[in-house]
Amino acid sequence: MKIAVFDDYRLGVVGDGSIRDISSLVDRPWRGHPLAVNRLIERWDDVREEAARQSAAAVIKPLPEVRLRAPVPQPRQLLAAPLNYHQHISEMASSPHVPGGLPPEQTSRELGFFVKASGSICGPSDAIELPRWSGRVFHHECELGVVIGRTARAVSRQRAREHVFGYVCLIDVTMRMNREFQEERPMRKSFETFTPIGPWIVTADEVPNPDSLGIRLWVNGELRQDGSTAQMIVGVDELIASASSVVTLHPGDLYATGTPAGVGPIGPGDQVSVCVDKVGEFTIPVRQRDW
Repeated sequence: MKIAVFDDYRLGVVGDGSIRDISSLVDRPWRGHPLAVNRLIERWDDVREEAARQSAAAVIKPLPEVRLRAPVPQPRQLLAAPLNYHQHISEMASSPHVPGGLPPEQTSRELGFFVKASGSICGPSDAIELPRWSGRVFHHECELGVVIGRTARAVSRQRAREHVFGYVCLIDVTMRMNREFQEERPMRKSFETFTPIGPWIVTADEVPNPDSLGIRLWVNGELRQDGSTAQMIVGVDELIASASSVVTLHPGDLYATGTPAGVGPIGPGDQVSVCVDKVGEFTIPVRQRDW
């Protein structure tokens, strides 16, 4: 099932180029609230069958007539895996934007996760807005995003997948450092709009193996990144198990699983498209921030 957030934070099921409203599945105080989808995810085991019934009977709107918002507008936590593809590690090791090089022999397995500000999230109908920081460059990174479905604390790798609600396409925008300035990772990845996600959540039952998905990104129609989650050093199960041994994961939390090789610059006027097999695709413009 494809679960979307649209217009004034309504909840919908997507299919056949249309969307059906299922907002009534959350309590009235949460309807039209950015946290509505978090409440839906918390109750999913109880309302899954009703969601299927409502999606067959609800009023239909064509997708072009609605504004698709970030499918999880406000996760409690937004975690991200660093250095989770060997070819990306190689390209970063020789990058002029990584002063001092990379930590020796360290990957996502040794480094764990880092945290992005949840306020960096935007949706497929928004725009990436670049700040006016002199001398910096901004890079795209396409990723598979994992949406947590059940509270996870110290879960095993064998049971980690039970705690996944679904998956989204994700772009991790990064302000690269230069040799004069070395900003910390969370800040340079946490500007508003630096985590576009969408176009919806595909529930986990439709993605039997998240560790074998093609993932691609284009800038102005030029293919920049073309990889597979099969190339991840640390797979989805291990990422969740490891993170849950550090902090409790909650329904609606989001985990960005890392990027394959091919990261590169973006600038105002560009169009960035991302696609993850079995999940979806969307295109988002890049603009200069006006504040």
